[in-house]
Amino acid sequence: MKVLIVEDDFISRRLLQRYLSPYGECDIAVNGAEALMAFQQARQEGVPYDLICLDIMMPELDGNQTLKAIRRQEADEGDGGLRGVKVIMTTMRDDPDSILEAFNQQCEAYLLKPIDRERLYDHLVKLGLVLEGPATS
Repeated sequence: MKVLIVEDDFISRRLLQRYLSPYGECDIAVNGAEALMAFQQARQEGVPYDLICLDIMMPELDGNQTLKAIRRQEADEGDGGLRGVKVIMTTMRDDPDSILEAFNQQCEAYLLKPIDRERLYDHLVKLGLVLEGPATS
């Protein structure tokens, strides 16, 4: 599995990387603009991301704006819908408006911080990204 972790907070970035690296390669972006560059480059190189963990509150482009741009690019290139990258929004915002907005932008899951390893793993299984038991690193 190839993962892009988009997170402006260092500790959250490290935690997600530790949880996800046993399942595959993890790249890092610190804001939405960087995430879009990484997303486009991976697609151009023929090795697109399987999963993007995307923080909602970030500088330059927030997570919802970034996800909207990703879904627009996928649709323009005929890779939308079920063939698109799986996106898990990660945030401290648990208000209904934030959750609804994220799902309106077509995320597959929404995780509150601090990220719980078991909840993250459950989402990975539901999304068909992992089959084995949870990693223990």
